[in-house]
Amino acid sequence: MCCFTGTVQAVAFTKIFARPLRDGNQLLVYSMTVDVKNELAMVLPIPVPKNSKESAVRFINFKDYPEFFRDLDDGFPRLGSAPTGAAGGISRAKTAAPPLEVHQVGSFEASFVPKVADFARLDARFRLRDGVWEQLPVYVDYGFAVFKLKPGQQKVHPMAFTFPRANPKQIFFPTVHVHDGEVHATADFDHMLYFQLSDADYSPKQGWLESTVPAGMHLKMRLLGDLVDGGLHCYRRGIRGQQKNADIVI
Repeated sequence: MCCFTGTVQAVAFTKIFARPLRDGNQLLVYSMTVDVKNELAMVLPIPVPKNSKESAVRFINFKDYPEFFRDLDDGFPRLGSAPTGAAGGISRAKTAAPPLEVHQVGSFEASFVPKVADFARLDARFRLRDGVWEQLPVYVDYGFAVFKLKPGQQKVHPMAFTFPRANPKQIFFPTVHVHDGEVHATADFDHMLYFQLSDADYSPKQGWLESTVPAGMHLKMRLLGDLVDGGLHCYRRGIRGQQKNADIVI
């Protein structure tokens, strides 16, 4: 969900990499170019188990690897672009709670919000108005990774974190758009999605392009550790134009 707590002038070149990890969690790496006039936050809903603790999400600093997605693309053919295609009320906190922990992750300040009611524990500048969540009841049991952005036109270095999955059989891409405080049925996509699985025998669904070489041949593995398996291939899919405003799940 590319969701902002204020109005953005432009968002483009969104790239998201996802991978299930050996401990059952999912890795998510997110990058984009954005133009904002005022300080605000990007909110990424994530399907975590209900009642997850504040420590459930681990933020990862990718400041030293800003070219991660450029290197990721080097593993794919350059013969044109990838195929396109789409794939009740909220309770309020009854008593005051301490502010959520803020993590310094490279150029960002980030927090994990365990549930919708916990947004009250964030600075008001980094909350969505209540009406947005009422239009998106599917997220009532989700958690939220929140990244604070500074004003100006910027290509942000990758934002990365791991989270426990409510459904360990799914890979989740947060792609629902809320850019102007409103939830629309369709949205203008400019996304490139990537994933890698631990199962080398996986056959991707139609629309996903497989890399021509293993990840270790085009990524700087010394900067990634075990976040990516250097011996396996990756998969990529481009989604552009007007599409149903929804998240994408594999």
